[in-house]
Amino acid sequence: MSAPLMIYGAGAFGTALAITYANAGHPVTLWAREGAEAMQKARENIRRLPGAPFPAGLTVTDDPATDAEIALLALPTQSLGEFLSTHRPSTPNLVSCAKGIDRATGLFPTALIAQAAPGTTPAQLTGPSFAVDIAKGLPTALTLACADDALGEALQHALSTPALRLYRTTDVTGAELGGALKNVIAIAAGAVIGAGLGDSARAALIARGFAEMARVARAAGAREETLTGLSGLGDLILTCGSEKSRNFRFGVALAHGETLPEDVTVEGLHTARQIASDPALDTPIADAVAAMADGRLDLATVLDTLLSRPLKPE
Repeated sequence: MSAPLMIYGAGAFGTALAITYANAGHPVTLWAREGAEAMQKARENIRRLPGAPFPAGLTVTDDPATDAEIALLALPTQSLGEFLSTHRPSTPNLVSCAKGIDRATGLFPTALIAQAAPGTTPAQLTGPSFAVDIAKGLPTALTLACADDALGEALQHALSTPALRLYRTTDVTGAELGGALKNVIAIAAGAVIGAGLGDSARAALIARGFAEMARVARAAGAREETLTGLSGLGDLILTCGSEKSRNFRFGVALAHGETLPEDVTVEGLHTARQIASDPALDTPIADAVAAMADGRLDLATVLDTLLSRPLKPE
């Protein structure tokens, strides 16, 4: 039998992971902040991932206690710190599935977990993936980043399935940056499409956005090759090209002068504000996203600003 797993967070992604791991033979417990009893009875997360039935090996609970060998924290970054302040998972094998930067502390998810659970070496699961694809068992490749390579290898083997393939790295900083920064570029890509500027403009935005991501990664001491992998370029391509992405949809809404529902988390907005606040970084796209979202600049002004930047070698 495969290792028992605890998954904290019954959003779409946490639910999808629970389904795919239960289908692969893991006994899985899915923790839900609310609605656990209804999900357990319906055998489906009707609110967050409708149409994806629960396998027999999946149990839903509102009790955070666990004796599972591995715990995956599939909570939004902006909720992770609050959860950890009241619920410290007892297992030493902790894997973050969150992307972004905590606005209260400026920390990435693995740093939040390490702060709440001293003595652990949290890993980060990230990369190009939509919950609906994972739940359906469609082929997906992700990055598993862990500073302890031996632990990372053990988790890689434990958490890979026939359809979910994990690639390992020790560059946690690069993996987390890729997962956070691509959301910023996705908002900008959504704004480009929402404004009717076309696919050629989106392609240019993605290319220049990737250059911006690489600059931020270098400044943070990350390995540039990490950004060219699944957790950077791979995730960037996926998120900038599909309306399944919340960040892309937010960008479209921004161009139309609209907003997304209040219960939809847009991690890229928090990341853009964090990055734009650092005067040492050359991040015109993040700066523009933050300015548009905060109502300081309109889309026309942003376009004029970006298109009037000095011409220079690529």
